[in-house]
Amino acid sequence: QVHLVESGGGLVQAGGSLRLSCAASGSIFSINVMGWYRQAPGKQRELVATITSGGTTAYAESVKGRFTISRDNAKNTVYLQMSSLKPEDTAVYYCNADVYYITYNTYWGQGTQVTVSS
Repeated sequence: QVHLVESGGGLVQAGGSLRLSCAASGSIFSINVMGWYRQAPGKQRELVATITSGGTTAYAESVKGRFTISRDNAKNTVYLQMSSLKPEDTAVYYCNADVYYITYNTYWGQGTQVTVSS
Protein backbone atom coordinates (compact mmCIF):
# COMPACT_ATOMS: atom_id res chain seq x y z
CA GLN A 1 0.00 0.00 0.00
CA VAL A 2 1.17 3.51 -0.83
CA HIS A 3 0.07 6.77 0.73
CA LEU A 4 0.45 10.24 -0.77
CA VAL A 5 0.18 13.12 1.67
CA GLU A 6 -0.12 16.68 0.37
CA SER A 7 0.57 19.86 2.31
CA GLY A 8 1.01 23.57 1.69
CA GLY A 9 -2.42 24.66 0.53
CA GLY A 10 -4.18 27.69 1.91
CA LEU A 11 -5.62 31.12 1.22
CA VAL A 12 -3.55 33.67 -0.68
CA GLN A 13 -4.22 36.96 -2.42
CA ALA A 14 -4.00 37.26 -6.18
CA GLY A 15 -0.40 37.71 -7.24
CA GLY A 16 0.88 35.74 -4.29
CA SER A 17 2.73 32.44 -4.06
CA LEU A 18 2.28 29.04 -2.47
CA ARG A 19 4.37 25.88 -2.42
CA LEU A 20 2.67 22.50 -2.35
CA SER A 21 4.42 19.32 -1.26
CA CYS A 22 3.42 15.69 -1.67
CA ALA A 23 5.30 12.86 0.01
CA ALA A 24 4.81 9.23 -0.97
CA SER A 25 5.35 6.44 1.55
CA GLY A 26 4.75 2.71 1.78
CA SER A 27 5.64 -0.15 -0.55
CA ILE A 28 7.76 1.67 -3.13
CA PHE A 29 10.57 0.37 -5.30
CA SER A 30 10.58 3.33 -7.64
CA ILE A 31 8.30 6.10 -8.87
CA ASN A 32 8.04 6.95 -12.55
CA VAL A 33 5.87 9.99 -13.20
CA MET A 34 4.61 12.25 -10.44
CA GLY A 35 2.12 14.99 -11.07
CA TRP A 36 -0.28 17.60 -9.82
CA TYR A 37 -3.91 17.87 -10.86
CA ARG A 38 -6.63 20.24 -9.73
CA GLN A 39 -10.39 20.31 -9.57
CA ALA A 40 -12.42 23.48 -9.23
CA PRO A 41 -16.06 23.41 -8.07
CA GLY A 42 -18.32 22.19 -10.85
CA LYS A 43 -15.41 21.36 -13.14
CA GLN A 44 -13.56 18.21 -14.12
CA ARG A 45 -10.18 17.36 -12.67
CA GLU A 46 -7.43 18.71 -14.90
CA LEU A 47 -3.72 18.17 -15.28
CA VAL A 48 -1.51 20.94 -13.92
CA ALA A 49 2.02 19.57 -14.27
CA THR A 50 3.99 16.33 -14.39
CA ILE A 51 7.60 15.35 -13.86
CA THR A 52 9.41 12.11 -14.69
CA SER A 53 12.03 10.45 -12.51
CA GLY A 54 14.62 11.91 -14.87
CA GLY A 55 13.30 15.44 -14.40
CA THR A 56 11.39 15.96 -17.64
CA THR A 57 8.49 18.31 -16.98
CA ALA A 58 5.23 19.20 -18.69
CA TYR A 59 2.72 21.91 -17.85
CA ALA A 60 -0.81 22.94 -18.67
CA GLU A 61 -0.84 26.05 -20.85
CA SER A 62 -2.73 27.95 -18.17
CA VAL A 63 0.13 27.64 -15.65
CA LYS A 64 3.22 27.82 -17.86
CA GLY A 65 5.63 30.45 -16.64
CA ARG A 66 3.90 30.72 -13.27
CA PHE A 67 4.14 27.22 -11.75
CA THR A 68 7.23 25.04 -11.35
CA ILE A 69 7.14 21.33 -10.57
CA SER A 70 10.13 19.60 -9.01
CA ARG A 71 10.86 16.41 -7.11
CA ASP A 72 13.27 14.85 -4.67
CA ASN A 73 13.64 11.22 -5.69
CA ALA A 74 15.46 10.29 -2.48
CA LYS A 75 12.47 11.52 -0.46
CA ASN A 76 9.76 10.33 -2.90
CA THR A 77 8.42 13.86 -2.78
CA VAL A 78 7.06 16.16 -5.45
CA TYR A 79 6.65 19.92 -5.14
CA LEU A 80 4.63 22.57 -6.93
CA GLN A 81 5.83 26.13 -6.62
CA MET A 82 2.97 28.42 -7.61
CA SER A 83 3.58 32.10 -8.29
CA SER A 84 1.54 34.97 -9.70
CA LEU A 85 -1.56 33.17 -8.52
CA LYS A 86 -4.92 34.10 -10.01
CA PRO A 87 -8.45 33.60 -8.67
CA GLU A 88 -9.00 31.03 -11.41
CA ASP A 89 -6.27 28.89 -9.82
CA THR A 90 -8.64 28.25 -6.92
CA ALA A 91 -9.21 24.50 -6.67
CA VAL A 92 -8.45 21.36 -4.73
CA TYR A 93 -4.98 20.23 -5.79
CA TYR A 94 -4.20 16.51 -5.91
CA CYS A 95 -0.87 14.81 -6.35
CA ASN A 96 -0.50 11.62 -8.33
CA ALA A 97 2.26 9.05 -8.60
CA ASP A 98 2.97 6.02 -10.79
CA VAL A 99 4.60 3.67 -8.29
CA TYR A 100 6.49 0.49 -9.10
CA TYR A 101 6.45 -2.33 -6.57
CA ILE A 102 6.17 -5.72 -8.30
CA THR A 103 3.92 -3.92 -10.78
CA TYR A 104 2.97 -0.33 -11.59
CA ASN A 105 0.01 1.27 -9.87
CA THR A 106 -1.26 4.84 -9.80
CA TYR A 107 -1.98 6.50 -6.48
CA TRP A 108 -3.67 9.76 -5.51
CA GLY A 109 -3.36 12.03 -2.53
CA GLN A 110 -6.35 13.28 -0.56
CA GLY A 111 -6.13 16.80 -1.97
CA THR A 112 -5.28 20.20 -0.55
CA GLN A 113 -7.38 23.33 -0.99
CA VAL A 114 -5.87 26.37 -2.67
CA THR A 115 -7.95 29.53 -2.59
CA VAL A 116 -6.86 32.71 -4.36
CA SER A 117 -8.76 35.86 -3.43
CA SER A 118 -9.07 38.82 -5.78
